[in-house]
Amino acid sequence: MRPDTPSSCDGRPLISIVVLQPTPFCNIDCRYCYLPERSNKAVMHLGTVIAAFDRIFSSGWCSSHLTVIWHAGEPLVLPVSYYQAAFEAIALMCPPGIELRHSIQTNGMLLNSEWCDFIKRWRVGIGVSIDGPRHLHDANRVTRSGKGTFHRTLEGIRLLRREQVPFHVISVLSEKSMHAPEELLDFYLSEGIDDVCFNVEESEGSHVSGLLTSADPATSFRQFLDRFWTLSRQSSRIHFIREIDGMISRIFRPEGTAVDNSQVEPFGMINIDCRGNVSSFSPELLGYKNADYNDFIVGNVLEDSLPDMLRSPAMRAMARDISAGVELCRQECEYFSVCGGGAPVNKLTENGSFATSRTQFCRLIQIVPTDLILSALDRLEGEFDGVAAARAPHQSNSVAGYQFKSTPQIVPDPPPATPNFRPDSPDVALHQIQRGSR
Repeated sequence: MRPDTPSSCDGRPLISIVVLQPTPFCNIDCRYCYLPERSNKAVMHLGTVIAAFDRIFSSGWCSSHLTVIWHAGEPLVLPVSYYQAAFEAIALMCPPGIELRHSIQTNGMLLNSEWCDFIKRWRVGIGVSIDGPRHLHDANRVTRSGKGTFHRTLEGIRLLRREQVPFHVISVLSEKSMHAPEELLDFYLSEGIDDVCFNVEESEGSHVSGLLTSADPATSFRQFLDRFWTLSRQSSRIHFIREIDGMISRIFRPEGTAVDNSQVEPFGMINIDCRGNVSSFSPELLGYKNADYNDFIVGNVLEDSLPDMLRSPAMRAMARDISAGVELCRQECEYFSVCGGGAPVNKLTENGSFATSRTQFCRLIQIVPTDLILSALDRLEGEFDGVAAARAPHQSNSVAGYQFKSTPQIVPDPPPATPNFRPDSPDVALHQIQRGSR
């Protein structure tokens, strides 16, 4: 196991991701949103932020690279001054040797020059939720009065570009947009968007996905992703596709290296709501109700230490059942070495229990991209076999339009043990966890 995987070599938790809910309130009302309290205007007090990081840093369980994601509502409804005070307090508390990066997932509607200055000053990772061109975006991402939000979101994206702020976009794929890879690509290219993540519309909370209940969503997604990948590589202007580029390092890695999955390790990820309540595993669990797991709450940063939370009945029950599900995945699924046991929240919402294995979400997010990458590699090897004698040593590793962004050789160099936090490069670990972000 790598040193920076969510469980250290001596069995202690290793915290690599903290998800904070500054407020559950959102200024829009997306039709597929799973958050139950998005009209609640409560705010996480600065004292709660300080208490949270006092617990985290004093535990001694932090990874050398810590990602802090502000999420679960619309973070930008709070003023810049709120985050300035919070970031300064966290920076003063952060122990030497820990590299910390903040990230915000936003709908982009409230971005302005003050936000851009703050983002650049603190090197904040920014993800903007936009579902493609107007008719696809406004089908689901609407205000409380039902009006579309495309225009204001696009204004925010254009401002980021003018201010030279690096960002990625997350697009939720509906049953309709799954059939429009060309249209989505044309939109991204026209707006200078080159870092793209796709979230498949899920069934979570009270929302039932029309896509996942359709006849054959896996085949639809494979056709979509295959077409989008092929066209984007031909254009050479899309630099990162999470579902492909983020998966390559998980497929091609040194023999004996365990795959990271912070969602199945107690406190691999810590999720804290605006009241200081703490959960772990999948961030979407905060706000869900379940008597068997104490509504997924293991403690509160204002009252409990992390060791006490780790020993709580709710944590032990969740860890037991999630571990059982991971073991089922290990025994039953030939893709286990890529995903490391899946996403617990999807097992619970789709299968009714953590202690289960494959889900429809697994099929789309893990299996489809893996099969596409391996299929492309087979074609690549075939092309190399056929033209190897004619190729000059200096020619590029590009065959039939397929260009492997970070893995151009069949046996690549080992991936870095820790995330690369340069602000101008995709943070793959962050992208992976933001699958649940909208």
